[in-house]
Amino acid sequence: MSDPLADQITAGITDPALAAAATAHWAWVTRWQPVLATTLGDHRFDDRLAPRDRAAIRRCHDERRDLLGLLGAIDAGPLDAADRLTLMMLAQEVAAAGAADLARLHEWHVSPRGGLFEEFTYLVEIHPLATPTDGDNLLARLRDAATAVEATIANLTVGVRNQRVAPRLAIARTIAQLDAELARPVDTWAMLAPAQASLSTWPAEARARFAAALRSRVVDELRPALVVYRDFLERELLPLGRTGADEGLRSVRGGEMGYFALIQAHLGEPRDPAELHALGLEELARTDAAIAALGAELFGAPDLAATLAHLRADPAGFFASGEEIVTAAQAALDRAQAAVPACFRALPRTPCIMREIPPHEAPYTTTAYYRQPHLDGSKPGEYFVNTFEPATRPRWELEALTYHESVPGHHLQIARAMELEHVPLFRRISVPTGYVEGWALYTERLADELGLYSGPLDRLGMHSYDAWRGSRLVVDTGLHAMGWTRDQAEQFMRAHTALSFANIANEVDRYISDPAQALAYKVGQLTMFELRDQAKATLGARFELADFHEVVLATGGVSLPGLRMVVAEWLRTAGGDGHAHDHDHDHDHDH
Repeated sequence: MSDPLADQITAGITDPALAAAATAHWAWVTRWQPVLATTLGDHRFDDRLAPRDRAAIRRCHDERRDLLGLLGAIDAGPLDAADRLTLMMLAQEVAAAGAADLARLHEWHVSPRGGLFEEFTYLVEIHPLATPTDGDNLLARLRDAATAVEATIANLTVGVRNQRVAPRLAIARTIAQLDAELARPVDTWAMLAPAQASLSTWPAEARARFAAALRSRVVDELRPALVVYRDFLERELLPLGRTGADEGLRSVRGGEMGYFALIQAHLGEPRDPAELHALGLEELARTDAAIAALGAELFGAPDLAATLAHLRADPAGFFASGEEIVTAAQAALDRAQAAVPACFRALPRTPCIMREIPPHEAPYTTTAYYRQPHLDGSKPGEYFVNTFEPATRPRWELEALTYHESVPGHHLQIARAMELEHVPLFRRISVPTGYVEGWALYTERLADELGLYSGPLDRLGMHSYDAWRGSRLVVDTGLHAMGWTRDQAEQFMRAHTALSFANIANEVDRYISDPAQALAYKVGQLTMFELRDQAKATLGARFELADFHEVVLATGGVSLPGLRMVVAEWLRTAGGDGHAHDHDHDHDHDH
Protein backbone atom coordinates (compact mmCIF):
# COMPACT_ATOMS: atom_id res chain seq x y z
CA MET A 1 0.00 0.00 0.00
CA SER A 2 1.36 3.42 -0.91
CA ASP A 3 1.91 6.14 1.67
CA PRO A 4 -1.30 8.25 1.78
CA LEU A 5 0.72 11.26 2.94
CA ALA A 6 3.42 11.00 0.26
CA ASP A 7 2.66 14.36 -1.34
CA GLN A 8 2.99 16.13 2.04
CA ILE A 9 6.28 14.59 3.16
CA THR A 10 8.44 16.81 0.97
CA ALA A 11 6.21 19.91 0.81
CA GLY A 12 8.29 23.05 0.50
CA ILE A 13 11.56 21.17 -0.19
CA THR A 14 13.37 22.12 -3.42
CA ASP A 15 16.60 20.12 -3.11
CA PRO A 16 16.24 16.54 -4.47
CA ALA A 17 18.72 14.96 -2.03
CA LEU A 18 16.97 16.60 0.92
CA ALA A 19 13.59 15.45 -0.41
CA ALA A 20 14.91 11.88 -0.62
CA ALA A 21 16.23 12.10 2.96
CA ALA A 22 12.90 13.47 4.20
CA THR A 23 11.10 10.57 2.51
CA ALA A 24 13.47 8.04 4.08
CA HIS A 25 13.03 9.67 7.48
CA TRP A 26 9.26 9.54 7.20
CA ALA A 27 9.32 5.86 6.29
CA TRP A 28 11.48 5.22 9.37
CA VAL A 29 9.16 7.21 11.68
CA THR A 30 5.94 5.54 10.57
CA ARG A 31 7.44 2.06 10.56
CA TRP A 32 8.78 2.38 14.10
CA GLN A 33 5.87 4.45 15.47
CA PRO A 34 2.78 2.80 13.98
CA VAL A 35 0.36 4.28 16.54
CA LEU A 36 1.58 7.77 15.64
CA ALA A 37 1.06 6.87 11.99
CA THR A 38 -2.55 5.97 12.80
CA THR A 39 -3.19 9.38 14.37
CA LEU A 40 -1.77 11.00 11.23
CA GLY A 41 -4.17 9.18 8.93
CA ASP A 42 -1.59 6.65 7.69
CA HIS A 43 -3.30 3.31 8.25
CA ARG A 44 -0.71 1.00 6.67
CA PHE A 45 0.46 -0.17 10.09
CA ASP A 46 -2.82 -0.23 12.00
CA ASP A 47 -2.34 -3.90 12.90
CA ARG A 48 0.85 -3.45 14.92
CA LEU A 49 2.54 -1.68 17.80
CA ALA A 50 6.13 -0.51 17.86
CA PRO A 51 8.34 -3.49 18.66
CA ARG A 52 10.43 -2.95 21.79
CA ASP A 53 12.51 -6.11 22.05
CA ARG A 54 16.29 -5.72 22.08
CA ALA A 55 16.75 -6.87 18.49
CA ALA A 56 14.24 -4.28 17.29
CA ILE A 57 15.93 -1.55 19.33
CA ARG A 58 19.25 -2.41 17.65
CA ARG A 59 17.66 -2.34 14.18
CA CYS A 60 16.05 1.02 14.88
CA HIS A 61 19.42 2.35 16.09
CA ASP A 62 21.18 1.13 12.93
CA GLU A 63 18.56 2.71 10.68
CA ARG A 64 18.84 5.99 12.59
CA ARG A 65 22.61 5.95 12.10
CA ASP A 66 22.12 5.42 8.36
CA LEU A 67 19.69 8.35 8.24
CA LEU A 68 22.21 10.62 9.95
CA GLY A 69 24.78 9.55 7.36
CA LEU A 70 22.36 10.38 4.56
CA LEU A 71 21.71 13.83 6.02
CA GLY A 72 25.39 14.45 6.73
CA ALA A 73 26.21 13.93 3.06
CA ILE A 74 24.01 16.87 2.01
CA ASP A 75 25.93 20.12 1.46
CA ALA A 76 24.00 22.91 3.19
CA GLY A 77 25.91 25.65 1.32
CA PRO A 78 23.86 25.74 -1.91
CA LEU A 79 20.49 25.28 -0.17
CA ASP A 80 18.00 28.12 0.13
CA ALA A 81 17.02 29.35 3.60
CA ALA A 82 13.94 27.11 3.84
CA ASP A 83 15.85 23.96 2.88
CA ARG A 84 18.72 24.83 5.23
CA LEU A 85 16.23 25.02 8.09
CA THR A 86 14.63 21.72 7.06
CA LEU A 87 18.03 20.00 6.87
CA MET A 88 18.99 21.35 10.27
CA MET A 89 15.70 20.27 11.85
CA LEU A 90 15.73 16.83 10.24
CA ALA A 91 19.26 16.14 11.49
CA GLN A 92 18.44 17.40 14.98
CA GLU A 93 15.25 15.37 15.16
CA VAL A 94 16.96 12.14 14.13
CA ALA A 95 19.84 12.78 16.54
CA ALA A 96 17.46 13.62 19.39
CA ALA A 97 15.68 10.31 18.90
CA GLY A 98 18.95 8.62 19.85
CA ALA A 99 19.21 10.33 23.23
CA ALA A 100 16.83 7.85 24.87
CA ASP A 101 19.03 5.01 23.62
CA LEU A 102 22.15 6.68 24.95
CA ALA A 103 20.48 7.13 28.33
CA ARG A 104 19.31 3.48 28.04
CA LEU A 105 15.80 4.46 29.12
CA HIS A 106 14.38 1.14 27.96
CA GLU A 107 16.56 -0.63 30.55
CA TRP A 108 15.32 1.29 33.59
CA HIS A 109 12.41 3.63 32.91
CA VAL A 110 9.34 2.78 35.02
CA SER A 111 6.70 5.39 35.74
CA PRO A 112 2.94 5.61 36.28
CA ARG A 113 2.98 8.58 33.84
CA GLY A 114 2.71 7.13 30.35
CA GLY A 115 3.03 3.57 31.65
CA LEU A 116 1.86 0.41 29.94
CA PHE A 117 -1.73 0.49 31.22
CA GLU A 118 -2.14 4.10 30.12
CA GLU A 119 -0.53 3.35 26.76
CA PHE A 120 -2.93 0.54 25.95
CA THR A 121 -5.95 2.49 27.15
CA TYR A 122 -4.99 5.38 24.85
CA LEU A 123 -4.44 2.93 21.98
CA VAL A 124 -8.02 1.67 22.18
CA GLU A 125 -9.32 5.23 22.35
CA ILE A 126 -7.59 6.45 19.18
CA HIS A 127 -7.82 3.31 17.04
CA PRO A 128 -10.38 3.67 14.19
CA LEU A 129 -13.30 1.26 14.10
CA ALA A 130 -15.11 2.22 10.91
CA THR A 131 -15.03 -1.32 9.48
CA PRO A 132 -14.62 -4.93 10.66
CA THR A 133 -11.09 -4.81 9.24
CA ASP A 134 -10.34 -2.00 11.69
CA GLY A 135 -11.59 -4.29 14.44
CA ASP A 136 -9.26 -7.07 13.29
CA ASN A 137 -6.37 -4.60 13.33
CA LEU A 138 -7.15 -3.57 16.92
CA LEU A 139 -7.24 -7.22 17.97
CA ALA A 140 -3.82 -7.70 16.36
CA ARG A 141 -2.49 -4.68 18.19
CA LEU A 142 -3.73 -5.99 21.51
CA ARG A 143 -1.98 -9.30 20.81
CA ASP A 144 1.17 -7.21 20.30
CA ALA A 145 0.40 -5.41 23.56
CA ALA A 146 0.86 -8.60 25.55
CA THR A 147 4.12 -9.19 23.68
CA ALA A 148 5.18 -5.63 24.48
CA VAL A 149 4.75 -6.34 28.19
CA GLU A 150 7.06 -9.35 27.87
CA ALA A 151 9.66 -7.28 26.01
CA THR A 152 9.47 -4.54 28.65
CA ILE A 153 10.18 -7.07 31.40
CA ALA A 154 13.11 -8.47 29.39
CA ASN A 155 14.59 -4.99 28.88
CA LEU A 156 14.26 -4.12 32.57
CA THR A 157 15.91 -7.43 33.47
CA VAL A 158 18.89 -6.48 31.32
CA GLY A 159 18.90 -3.12 33.09
CA VAL A 160 19.30 -4.86 36.45
CA ARG A 161 22.32 -6.74 35.08
CA ASN A 162 23.74 -3.44 33.76
CA GLN A 163 23.20 -1.58 37.05
CA ARG A 164 20.36 0.52 35.69
CA VAL A 165 17.16 0.51 37.77
CA ALA A 166 14.30 2.98 38.19
CA PRO A 167 13.79 5.05 41.35
CA ARG A 168 12.09 3.01 44.09
CA LEU A 169 9.20 5.42 44.55
CA ALA A 170 8.43 5.43 40.81
CA ILE A 171 8.30 1.63 40.90
CA ALA A 172 6.08 1.66 43.99
CA ARG A 173 3.67 4.17 42.46
CA THR A 174 3.48 2.14 39.24
CA ILE A 175 2.66 -0.97 41.29
CA ALA A 176 -0.04 0.99 43.14
CA GLN A 177 -1.53 2.16 39.85
CA LEU A 178 -1.60 -1.40 38.47
CA ASP A 179 -3.06 -2.74 41.72
CA ALA A 180 -5.89 -0.23 41.53
CA GLU A 181 -6.73 -1.22 37.97
CA LEU A 182 -6.32 -4.96 38.47
CA ALA A 183 -8.68 -4.76 41.45
CA ARG A 184 -11.43 -3.33 39.25
CA PRO A 185 -13.72 -5.65 37.26
CA VAL A 186 -12.10 -6.01 33.87
CA ASP A 187 -15.43 -5.20 32.21
CA THR A 188 -15.05 -1.64 33.50
CA TRP A 189 -11.69 -1.17 31.74
CA ALA A 190 -11.64 1.38 28.94
CA MET A 191 -9.86 -1.21 26.80
CA LEU A 192 -13.18 -3.06 26.50
CA ALA A 193 -15.20 0.04 25.61
CA PRO A 194 -15.16 -0.70 21.84
CA ALA A 195 -17.11 -3.89 22.53
CA GLN A 196 -19.97 -1.70 23.76
CA ALA A 197 -19.79 0.74 20.83
CA SER A 198 -22.67 0.79 18.39
CA LEU A 199 -20.54 -0.08 15.30
CA SER A 200 -23.79 0.45 13.41
CA THR A 201 -22.25 0.07 9.95
CA TRP A 202 -20.91 -3.40 10.74
CA PRO A 203 -22.84 -6.61 10.07
CA ALA A 204 -24.36 -7.98 13.29
CA GLU A 205 -22.26 -11.15 13.10
CA ALA A 206 -19.04 -9.13 12.79
CA ARG A 207 -20.00 -7.00 15.80
CA ALA A 208 -20.63 -10.06 17.96
CA ARG A 209 -17.41 -11.76 16.83
CA PHE A 210 -15.37 -8.61 17.52
CA ALA A 211 -16.85 -8.09 20.99
CA ALA A 212 -16.08 -11.69 21.99
CA ALA A 213 -12.56 -11.59 20.56
CA LEU A 214 -11.80 -8.23 22.17
CA ARG A 215 -12.85 -9.50 25.57
CA SER A 216 -10.73 -12.60 25.13
CA ARG A 217 -7.68 -10.52 24.15
CA VAL A 218 -8.01 -8.29 27.20
CA VAL A 219 -9.14 -10.87 29.77
CA ASP A 220 -7.14 -13.91 28.66
CA GLU A 221 -3.96 -12.30 27.31
CA LEU A 222 -3.37 -8.68 28.28
CA ARG A 223 -4.60 -8.74 31.88
CA PRO A 224 -2.49 -11.80 32.79
CA ALA A 225 0.53 -10.13 31.16
CA LEU A 226 -0.02 -7.02 33.29
CA VAL A 227 -0.26 -9.21 36.41
CA VAL A 228 3.11 -10.75 35.54
CA TYR A 229 4.54 -7.26 34.98
CA ARG A 230 3.17 -6.00 38.29
CA ASP A 231 4.65 -8.98 40.15
CA PHE A 232 8.00 -8.53 38.39
CA LEU A 233 8.13 -4.91 39.50
CA GLU A 234 7.45 -5.84 43.13
CA ARG A 235 9.67 -8.91 43.29
CA GLU A 236 12.64 -8.02 41.09
CA LEU A 237 12.83 -4.22 40.80
CA LEU A 238 11.39 -2.66 43.95
CA PRO A 239 14.11 -3.96 46.31
CA LEU A 240 16.78 -2.53 43.97
CA GLY A 241 15.10 0.81 43.23
CA ARG A 242 17.15 3.98 43.54
CA THR A 243 16.72 6.02 46.72
CA GLY A 244 18.10 9.09 48.47
CA ALA A 245 20.93 10.89 46.69
CA ASP A 246 21.03 8.01 44.16
CA GLU A 247 17.61 8.73 42.64
CA GLY A 248 19.09 10.96 39.94
CA LEU A 249 20.54 9.78 36.65
CA ARG A 250 24.10 10.42 37.85
CA SER A 251 23.88 7.23 39.94
CA VAL A 252 22.97 5.08 36.94
CA ARG A 253 25.75 3.45 34.96
CA GLY A 254 26.48 5.84 32.05
CA GLY A 255 23.98 8.29 33.50
CA GLU A 256 26.12 11.43 33.25
CA MET A 257 26.56 10.99 29.51
CA GLY A 258 22.90 10.09 29.18
CA TYR A 259 21.84 13.27 30.98
CA PHE A 260 23.94 15.45 28.68
CA ALA A 261 22.36 13.68 25.68
CA LEU A 262 18.84 14.24 27.00
CA ILE A 263 19.57 17.93 27.67
CA GLN A 264 20.70 18.35 24.07
CA ALA A 265 17.68 16.41 22.78
CA HIS A 266 15.16 18.58 24.65
CA LEU A 267 16.88 21.95 24.16
CA GLY A 268 18.24 21.33 20.65
CA GLU A 269 21.73 22.38 21.79
CA PRO A 270 24.27 21.32 24.41
CA ARG A 271 24.00 23.14 27.75
CA ASP A 272 26.00 22.67 30.93
CA PRO A 273 23.90 21.56 33.95
CA ALA A 274 25.75 23.98 36.25
CA GLU A 275 24.93 26.89 33.90
CA LEU A 276 21.25 25.89 33.82
CA HIS A 277 21.21 25.56 37.61
CA ALA A 278 22.55 29.11 37.95
CA LEU A 279 20.03 30.41 35.41
CA GLY A 280 17.23 28.92 37.48
CA LEU A 281 18.44 30.64 40.64
CA GLU A 282 18.62 33.94 38.75
CA GLU A 283 15.05 33.56 37.49
CA LEU A 284 13.80 32.66 40.94
CA ALA A 285 15.22 35.86 42.41
CA ARG A 286 12.90 37.73 40.03
CA THR A 287 9.79 35.62 40.68
CA ASP A 288 10.37 35.55 44.44
CA ALA A 289 10.16 39.35 44.44
CA ALA A 290 7.05 39.41 42.22
CA ILE A 291 5.18 36.89 44.40
CA ALA A 292 6.17 38.67 47.61
CA ALA A 293 5.01 42.03 46.23
CA LEU A 294 1.57 40.64 45.30
CA GLY A 295 1.38 38.90 48.67
CA ALA A 296 1.91 42.22 50.42
CA GLU A 297 -0.77 43.84 48.23
CA LEU A 298 -3.34 41.06 48.63
CA PHE A 299 -2.81 39.74 52.15
CA GLY A 300 -0.49 42.20 53.85
CA ALA A 301 2.08 39.39 53.96
CA PRO A 302 5.53 40.57 55.09
CA ASP A 303 7.59 38.30 52.83
CA LEU A 304 7.63 35.43 50.33
CA ALA A 305 7.33 32.68 52.94
CA ALA A 306 4.29 34.33 54.55
CA THR A 307 2.66 34.77 51.13
CA LEU A 308 3.13 31.09 50.24
CA ALA A 309 1.91 29.99 53.67
CA HIS A 310 -1.25 32.08 53.31
CA LEU A 311 -1.99 30.68 49.85
CA ARG A 312 -1.61 27.08 51.00
CA ALA A 313 -3.59 27.53 54.22
CA ASP A 314 -6.68 29.36 52.95
CA PRO A 315 -9.40 26.78 52.07
CA ALA A 316 -11.22 29.39 49.97
CA GLY A 317 -8.31 29.31 47.56
CA PHE A 318 -9.05 25.72 46.54
CA PHE A 319 -11.83 24.13 44.50
CA ALA A 320 -14.80 22.42 46.10
CA SER A 321 -15.61 20.02 43.26
CA GLY A 322 -14.43 18.66 39.94
CA GLU A 323 -17.34 20.42 38.24
CA GLU A 324 -16.04 23.75 39.53
CA ILE A 325 -12.62 23.04 38.03
CA VAL A 326 -14.05 22.20 34.62
CA THR A 327 -16.36 25.24 34.62
CA ALA A 328 -13.55 27.64 35.56
CA ALA A 329 -11.16 26.15 33.01
CA GLN A 330 -13.77 26.36 30.24
CA ALA A 331 -14.46 30.00 31.11
CA ALA A 332 -10.74 30.84 30.88
CA LEU A 333 -10.44 29.03 27.56
CA ASP A 334 -13.46 30.91 26.18
CA ARG A 335 -11.96 34.27 27.22
CA ALA A 336 -8.66 33.41 25.59
CA GLN A 337 -10.28 32.36 22.32
CA ALA A 338 -12.12 35.67 22.18
CA ALA A 339 -8.95 37.68 22.83
CA VAL A 340 -6.25 36.05 20.67
CA PRO A 341 -7.28 37.43 17.25
CA ALA A 342 -5.86 40.77 18.43
CA CYS A 343 -2.25 39.55 18.29
CA PHE A 344 -2.18 36.67 15.80
CA ARG A 345 -2.30 36.77 12.01
CA ALA A 346 -3.70 33.23 11.75
CA LEU A 347 -5.42 30.81 14.10
CA PRO A 348 -5.99 27.05 13.78
CA ARG A 349 -9.24 25.80 12.28
CA THR A 350 -9.17 22.75 14.55
CA PRO A 351 -11.16 23.25 17.78
CA CYS A 352 -9.88 22.65 21.29
CA ILE A 353 -12.17 20.78 23.68
CA MET A 354 -12.05 20.28 27.46
CA ARG A 355 -11.79 16.80 28.99
CA GLU A 356 -11.18 15.43 32.47
CA ILE A 357 -8.12 13.23 33.03
CA PRO A 358 -9.39 9.62 33.33
CA PRO A 359 -9.73 8.21 36.87
CA HIS A 360 -7.12 5.45 36.31
CA GLU A 361 -4.52 8.10 35.55
CA ALA A 362 -5.51 11.13 37.64
CA PRO A 363 -3.89 10.24 41.00
CA TYR A 364 -0.49 9.70 39.37
CA THR A 365 -0.19 12.47 36.81
CA THR A 366 0.14 16.22 36.47
CA THR A 367 -2.51 18.93 36.94
CA ALA A 368 -3.29 19.04 33.22
CA TYR A 369 -1.96 18.21 29.78
CA TYR A 370 -2.77 18.73 26.11
CA ARG A 371 -3.24 16.01 23.51
CA GLN A 372 -2.81 17.06 19.91
CA PRO A 373 -5.51 16.61 17.26
CA HIS A 374 -5.35 14.01 14.52
CA LEU A 375 -3.82 15.27 11.33
CA ASP A 376 -6.90 14.42 9.27
CA GLY A 377 -9.18 16.41 11.59
CA SER A 378 -10.97 13.33 12.89
CA LYS A 379 -10.07 14.21 16.49
CA PRO A 380 -9.84 17.74 17.93
CA GLY A 381 -7.16 19.12 20.22
CA GLU A 382 -7.90 18.10 23.80
CA TYR A 383 -7.14 20.01 27.00
CA PHE A 384 -7.21 17.49 29.86
CA VAL A 385 -7.59 18.88 33.39
CA ASN A 386 -7.12 16.90 36.60
CA THR A 387 -10.20 16.93 38.84
CA PHE A 388 -8.92 14.29 41.29
CA GLU A 389 -9.12 15.53 44.89
CA PRO A 390 -10.38 19.02 43.94
CA ALA A 391 -9.68 20.43 47.40
CA THR A 392 -5.96 20.13 46.55
CA ARG A 393 -6.34 22.14 43.32
CA PRO A 394 -5.69 25.89 43.81
CA ARG A 395 -8.07 28.32 42.13
CA TRP A 396 -5.30 30.88 41.58
CA GLU A 397 -3.32 28.52 39.31
CA LEU A 398 -6.09 27.47 36.95
CA GLU A 399 -6.05 30.39 34.54
CA ALA A 400 -2.30 30.23 33.90
CA LEU A 401 -2.64 26.45 33.53
CA THR A 402 -5.43 26.81 30.98
CA TYR A 403 -3.62 29.39 28.88
CA HIS A 404 -0.52 27.17 28.84
CA GLU A 405 -2.28 23.95 27.84
CA SER A 406 -4.89 25.28 25.43
CA VAL A 407 -5.10 28.81 23.99
CA PRO A 408 -2.88 30.71 23.36
CA GLY A 409 -0.51 27.93 24.43
CA HIS A 410 -0.22 24.35 23.21
CA HIS A 411 -3.36 24.11 21.13
CA LEU A 412 -2.81 27.33 19.22
CA GLN A 413 0.78 26.35 18.37
CA ILE A 414 0.43 22.61 17.76
CA ALA A 415 -2.89 22.66 15.88
CA ARG A 416 -1.68 25.59 13.78
CA ALA A 417 1.51 23.70 12.91
CA MET A 418 -0.48 20.66 11.81
CA GLU A 419 -2.38 22.82 9.33
CA LEU A 420 0.73 24.29 7.63
CA GLU A 421 0.66 22.71 4.21
CA HIS A 422 3.70 24.63 2.91
CA VAL A 423 6.26 22.93 5.17
CA PRO A 424 7.46 19.29 5.18
CA LEU A 425 5.18 16.94 7.06
CA PHE A 426 7.67 16.12 9.81
CA ARG A 427 7.80 19.80 10.81
CA ARG A 428 4.00 19.94 11.01
CA ILE A 429 3.94 17.22 13.68
CA SER A 430 7.33 17.73 15.31
CA VAL A 431 7.23 18.83 18.95
CA PRO A 432 10.77 19.89 19.95
CA THR A 433 10.48 20.34 23.70
CA GLY A 434 12.24 23.70 24.01
CA TYR A 435 10.09 25.25 21.27
CA VAL A 436 6.74 23.69 22.19
CA GLU A 437 7.00 24.09 25.96
CA GLY A 438 8.83 27.40 25.65
CA TRP A 439 5.95 28.76 23.59
CA ALA A 440 3.33 27.54 26.08
CA LEU A 441 5.19 29.15 29.01
CA TYR A 442 5.68 32.34 26.98
CA THR A 443 1.91 32.54 26.52
CA GLU A 444 1.26 32.51 30.27
CA ARG A 445 2.81 35.99 30.37
CA LEU A 446 1.31 36.92 26.99
CA ALA A 447 -2.10 36.24 28.58
CA ASP A 448 -1.26 38.92 31.14
CA GLU A 449 -0.46 41.36 28.33
CA LEU A 450 -3.87 40.54 26.83
CA GLY A 451 -5.60 41.23 30.17
CA LEU A 452 -6.87 37.67 30.50
CA TYR A 453 -6.22 37.18 34.22
CA SER A 454 -9.29 37.84 36.33
CA GLY A 455 -7.45 39.65 39.10
CA PRO A 456 -4.23 40.04 41.11
CA LEU A 457 -4.63 36.61 42.73
CA ASP A 458 -4.70 34.93 39.32
CA ARG A 459 -1.67 37.03 38.32
CA LEU A 460 0.05 35.75 41.45
CA GLY A 461 -0.69 32.27 40.14
CA MET A 462 1.01 33.24 36.88
CA HIS A 463 4.15 34.29 38.79
CA SER A 464 4.04 31.09 40.86
CA TYR A 465 3.86 29.05 37.66
CA ASP A 466 6.79 31.02 36.27
CA ALA A 467 8.68 30.27 39.50
CA TRP A 468 7.71 26.61 39.12
CA ARG A 469 9.46 26.47 35.73
CA GLY A 470 12.46 28.38 37.06
CA SER A 471 12.71 25.95 39.96
CA ARG A 472 12.83 23.10 37.47
CA LEU A 473 16.19 24.32 36.22
CA VAL A 474 17.52 24.12 39.77
CA VAL A 475 15.80 20.89 40.82
CA ASP A 476 16.28 18.83 37.65
CA THR A 477 20.00 19.60 37.47
CA GLY A 478 20.26 19.22 41.25
CA LEU A 479 18.78 15.72 41.13
CA HIS A 480 20.58 14.42 38.06
CA ALA A 481 23.93 16.21 38.15
CA MET A 482 24.56 17.37 41.71
CA GLY A 483 23.42 14.59 44.00
CA TRP A 484 20.28 16.22 45.41
CA THR A 485 17.79 14.06 47.26
CA ARG A 486 14.06 14.00 46.63
CA ASP A 487 13.54 15.79 49.95
CA GLN A 488 15.93 18.60 48.95
CA ALA A 489 14.05 19.04 45.67
CA GLU A 490 10.64 19.13 47.36
CA GLN A 491 11.77 21.56 50.06
CA PHE A 492 13.27 23.88 47.44
CA MET A 493 10.04 23.98 45.43
CA ARG A 494 7.97 24.53 48.59
CA ALA A 495 10.11 27.58 49.38
CA HIS A 496 9.84 29.22 45.95
CA THR A 497 6.43 28.30 44.48
CA ALA A 498 2.84 28.24 45.67
CA LEU A 499 2.30 24.72 44.33
CA SER A 500 0.54 22.35 46.69
CA PHE A 501 2.74 19.83 48.47
CA ALA A 502 0.94 16.99 46.67
CA ASN A 503 1.59 18.58 43.30
CA ILE A 504 5.25 19.15 44.18
CA ALA A 505 5.65 15.49 45.12
CA ASN A 506 4.15 14.43 41.77
CA GLU A 507 6.37 16.91 39.95
CA VAL A 508 9.57 15.71 41.60
CA ASP A 509 8.59 12.15 40.64
CA ARG A 510 8.26 13.39 37.09
CA TYR A 511 11.68 15.09 37.01
CA ILE A 512 13.39 12.01 38.43
CA SER A 513 11.68 9.66 35.96
CA ASP A 514 11.98 11.91 32.89
CA PRO A 515 15.40 13.61 33.09
CA ALA A 516 15.99 16.97 31.33
CA GLN A 517 12.50 17.34 29.85
CA ALA A 518 11.53 19.90 32.50
CA LEU A 519 14.52 22.11 31.65
CA ALA A 520 13.07 23.05 28.29
CA TYR A 521 10.18 25.20 29.53
CA LYS A 522 12.12 28.07 31.06
CA VAL A 523 14.95 27.96 28.51
CA GLY A 524 12.41 28.04 25.68
CA GLN A 525 10.40 30.87 27.25
CA LEU A 526 13.49 33.03 27.78
CA THR A 527 14.51 32.39 24.17
CA MET A 528 11.08 33.55 22.96
CA PHE A 529 11.32 36.79 24.91
CA GLU A 530 14.94 37.39 23.87
CA LEU A 531 13.97 37.01 20.20
CA ARG A 532 10.97 39.29 20.67
CA ASP A 533 13.17 41.96 22.28
CA GLN A 534 15.65 41.56 19.43
CA ALA A 535 12.88 42.08 16.87
CA LYS A 536 11.62 45.17 18.72
CA ALA A 537 15.12 46.65 18.79
CA THR A 538 15.67 45.93 15.09
CA LEU A 539 12.30 47.07 13.76
CA GLY A 540 11.54 49.87 16.22
CA ALA A 541 8.19 51.50 15.50
CA ARG A 542 7.57 48.96 12.69
CA PHE A 543 7.43 46.05 15.16
CA GLU A 544 4.02 44.38 15.45
CA LEU A 545 3.45 41.57 17.90
CA ALA A 546 1.20 39.70 15.47
CA ASP A 547 4.02 39.64 12.91
CA PHE A 548 6.45 38.21 15.46
CA HIS A 549 3.97 35.51 16.43
CA GLU A 550 3.40 34.65 12.80
CA VAL A 551 7.13 34.18 12.21
CA VAL A 552 7.43 31.97 15.30
CA LEU A 553 4.38 29.82 14.47
CA ALA A 554 4.47 29.59 10.67
CA THR A 555 7.59 27.40 10.66
CA GLY A 556 6.10 24.30 12.26
CA GLY A 557 8.11 22.53 14.94
CA VAL A 558 11.69 23.80 15.18
CA SER A 559 14.42 23.61 17.78
CA LEU A 560 15.52 26.71 19.65
CA PRO A 561 18.59 27.11 17.38
CA GLY A 562 16.24 26.67 14.41
CA LEU A 563 13.93 29.36 15.76
CA ARG A 564 16.86 31.75 16.14
CA MET A 565 17.70 31.09 12.49
CA VAL A 566 14.11 31.78 11.43
CA VAL A 567 13.88 35.07 13.32
CA ALA A 568 17.30 36.20 12.06
CA GLU A 569 16.23 35.50 8.47
CA TRP A 570 12.97 37.40 9.00
CA LEU A 571 14.73 40.43 10.40
CA ARG A 572 17.27 40.33 7.57
CA THR A 573 14.60 40.28 4.88
CA ALA A 574 11.75 42.20 6.56
CA GLY A 575 10.23 44.77 4.20
CA GLY A 576 9.96 48.44 4.86
CA ASP A 577 6.62 48.05 6.64
CA GLY A 578 8.06 45.57 9.08
CA HIS A 579 5.97 42.63 7.81
CA ALA A 580 7.56 39.30 7.09
CA HIS A 581 7.01 39.33 3.34
CA ASP A 582 9.72 36.83 2.50
CA HIS A 583 8.67 34.36 5.15
CA ASP A 584 6.48 31.42 4.17
CA HIS A 585 2.89 32.16 5.17
CA ASP A 586 -0.31 30.20 5.00
CA HIS A 587 -2.96 32.89 5.18
CA ASP A 588 -5.68 30.41 4.26
CA HIS A 589 -5.94 29.86 8.01
CA ASP A 590 -6.88 33.46 8.87
CA HIS A 591 -10.03 33.76 10.94
